[in-house]
Amino acid sequence: MQRIKAVVSYDGTDFSGWQVQPEKRTVQSEIEKALTKIHKGSHVEVTASGRTDASVHALGQVMHFDTPLCIPDEKWPKAINSHLPEDVYVLAAERTTADFHARFDAIEKEYIYRVQTNSQPDIFRRRYTLFYPYPLNIENMKQAAEHLVGTHDFTSFCASGTDVKDMVRTVYKIDILEDRDELQFVLRGNGFLYNMVRIMVGTLLEVGRGKKAPHDISELLAARDRGKAGKTVPGHGLFLAEVKYKNRVSSNYA
Repeated sequence: MQRIKAVVSYDGTDFSGWQVQPEKRTVQSEIEKALTKIHKGSHVEVTASGRTDASVHALGQVMHFDTPLCIPDEKWPKAINSHLPEDVYVLAAERTTADFHARFDAIEKEYIYRVQTNSQPDIFRRRYTLFYPYPLNIENMKQAAEHLVGTHDFTSFCASGTDVKDMVRTVYKIDILEDRDELQFVLRGNGFLYNMVRIMVGTLLEVGRGKKAPHDISELLAARDRGKAGKTVPGHGLFLAEVKYKNRVSSNYA
C-alpha cells in the first residue's frame, strides 16, 4: 500500500460541504466515487485537512488516501480528474510517507473571504462574494483585526454544535485588502474552529459599520460567549486557500 497526498480545488456552490452525508452531494463522495472506479469497484476513503461547509470553496484543499496501485505521481491527477465532475479538480498528487496525515500534520491554514462593497450587486460574482453595500471604516476594521491576532480562547467565535473542547487557537495574521469594489479578508492560523473565520469576518464588518468599536474585540474574546460576537457571514464568500505542513511542500498550486 502507498499513501498519496493530493491537492484539490472545488467550487462549493452545489455541494453540501466536504464530508460524506447520506443522500447529499459532497466533495468527498465525488472524489471517493472517482477513486472507486480507478480501483475497479474497491472503495477508497479520502481524508482531508479539514471539513468545509456547504457552499464553501477551496483553492488548495489537501487530502490523502491509501492505494495498492503503482501509478506515477504525475499521472494521478489525470486519472482522478477523468472521473470527476467539472466543479472538482485535482491539481497535484505525490507519494508520501505512510504516517502522513492531511489533517493532523497541518501546521497552518489560510482562508480568504471575499466581499463586494459596491452599491449594486455583480451577479456574475454572486456565488463567490458576499454583497455588502454599506459604508465601511476600513481603518477601524484593521485595528479590530489586530486584537484577533495571537493565541486566544476563541469560544466567542465558534458556532454551537462542535464537539471540540479546546477553544484555544493561534491566528498569525489577518490582512484586509482593498481591490476596487471588493474587500478580501486573508486569515492565517494554526487552525480554526467551527465557523470561526466566518464569525470573525462578520464581526469585523460590524466594526466597519460602526456597530462595534475596535477595542470591543478584546472584550468579546474575554467573554467566551458566542452571543457577544457578530453574525456568521454566508459560506459562499469563503475559500480555503492553502494548507501548510512542516518540512513539506505548500499546497498552494493555484
